[in-house]
Amino acid sequence: MNLFRLDASILPGSSASSEIADIAQAEWTSAHPGATVTRRHLGTDALPADAWTLATTGGFTPEADRTPAQREALALGAALAEEVQNADAAILAVPLYNYGVSQHFKTWVDLVITGAGPTTPLLKGTPTVLATALGGGYGPGTPREGWDHSTPYLERVLADIWQADLTVIKRELTLAATTPGMEPLRDLAQQHHTNALTAAHTAGRTLAGS
Repeated sequence: MNLFRLDASILPGSSASSEIADIAQAEWTSAHPGATVTRRHLGTDALPADAWTLATTGGFTPEADRTPAQREALALGAALAEEVQNADAAILAVPLYNYGVSQHFKTWVDLVITGAGPTTPLLKGTPTVLATALGGGYGPGTPREGWDHSTPYLERVLADIWQADLTVIKRELTLAATTPGMEPLRDLAQQHHTNALTAAHTAGRTLAGS
């Protein structure tokens, strides 16, 4: 058994999305002691910013004419795609930044798609947990309803393109405890936190049993 775990927080020591993912992973590993866990942390070990450009241009270049950098980028894309495809289960911890996904995560997705092909269902039928955290509130009726451009994108990639058997755990209002002006939202934020941790335990157990 092989669990693929990816994190994208730039603040790993206090990451709300990683907290959720840690719980789900603990449930999975307790059911599969000694199994392989493949880790990739994009926030602390970012991929080269120019890798996707090099891989894309390399793909349109005859093999004999490719530069060493293009060959390296193409090999990186293939290796990243293989990590995903080899997973028996997957956990991704991806927070919202500036209303979307981080450049680190987008680079990873672009490279994986370059390595595997744009329509390859890398996670077809694979039980997958997406843990995502949002500093504010973006639900119906909120002032910034519709500003979450991260979660829909993640669902399109993971569930629609890669065809994962996807469970989404979303925790909102993570900044309420420390941000002036958000004091009235702190009770609601705590409820979001509690619900997310409960959902993480449940999702992890389901992941382990799939």
